[in-house]
Amino acid sequence: MAEKQKRKATTGNLWYEAWIRFRRNKLAMIGLFMVIALLSIAIFAPFIAPHDPAKQLIWTEGVKAKLAAPSAEHWMGTDLYGRDIFSRIIYGARISLQIGIFATIVSLVVGVTLGALAGYFGGYVDDIISWVINVVFAFPFFLFVLAVVAVFKNPGMIVIFISIGIVTWVPIARVARAQFISLREREYVEATKALGLPTSRIIFRHILPNAIAPIIVQATLGMGGVITTEAGLAFLGFGAQPPTPSWGLMISEGQRYLTTGQWWWAIFPGLAIMYTVLAFNFVGDGLRDALDVRLKR
Repeated sequence: MAEKQKRKATTGNLWYEAWIRFRRNKLAMIGLFMVIALLSIAIFAPFIAPHDPAKQLIWTEGVKAKLAAPSAEHWMGTDLYGRDIFSRIIYGARISLQIGIFATIVSLVVGVTLGALAGYFGGYVDDIISWVINVVFAFPFFLFVLAVVAVFKNPGMIVIFISIGIVTWVPIARVARAQFISLREREYVEATKALGLPTSRIIFRHILPNAIAPIIVQATLGMGGVITTEAGLAFLGFGAQPPTPSWGLMISEGQRYLTTGQWWWAIFPGLAIMYTVLAFNFVGDGLRDALDVRLKR
């Protein structure tokens, strides 16, 4: 019991020290505030958006609302149907974050489970899982997601985030496998084996908590890629369907008007994607530096 309490206290101190290092990283803190702002916008979208994102304002404001340039009334202009771009971008944050979060959860479940089994058992189990990892990694990532989504005529949110999640688990599995290989021979693990504890408890109760830090970093860094993938699917017409306010779909619809002067329809959603990817990359880089004990001063 004393040893267990000591280990918990040590773990708590390590996380506290990691937070201190993270807080000293200016880019990481900027990224954290950016993520918090993005989450707040997504949660309170109905109170922030000045217009209904699906409402075609040409019916109330006339033809002048069609492809209207940014103004005091419409900060980011309107699209071909008179819908307010600013309101659609705000609601689009919900779509991107939902898919990003749930797809990452799917990839964590698959990646951590397979990586833990490979790293803990080794031998034939490790060989088989490593072979699967290499096969999935070798296959063109976006084409695989596109093929899975294309099977469904009208893919919904669940299909999209599961499709993305089942092909983004490879980096997480590799990190988990490496961590379990390095931790499975530790004294406390050998002690749990000697006590006859179930393998599942050893893996998920005793080893995983000590391997979770780099897995969290990898998942955070992968969020930007997941959101970009969702935008790419929507751009090609395989993601969210109209009139859903998806950033990728807005870029797809507005690209043809870039050369005719109505640049706002595609540019502002693109900036929203860039903002989101930068935010999660800043946080991921900050977590990586903060949780790396080699950087401890």
